[in-house]
Amino acid sequence: MQDETLVSVSIDLRPGTLTLTLTQNGKDFAAYHALVQFASASGDPWTAQEVKFSAKGPDGKAVALTVDLLNDTWDGPRPEVSAAIWKVVGLAATSAGDVGITYALPV
Repeated sequence: MQDETLVSVSIDLRPGTLTLTLTQNGKDFAAYHALVQFASASGDPWTAQEVKFSAKGPDGKAVALTVDLLNDTWDGPRPEVSAAIWKVVGLAATSAGDVGITYALPV
């Protein structure tokens, strides 16, 4: 059994600070909140696993969207994740430094 530590970091995406539009099935969603999940197994470096976004759809209704950050084998980043989403992950990692997360964005 592997010992894994999980930390979720919440970020409000305020208009004018970071604008993030997510597209799913041809519809655009304006994200206003992100919850980034980081994990560290047995003292290994921290890895960002997923981001859960709260967003408003074109009809103004709130929706939840989840972006998996790791590839299907869980050994590296998913190549199709946009730079804007990685920026959100970076902001979360920076704000979580107080709880001991050290994290480097994938190159």
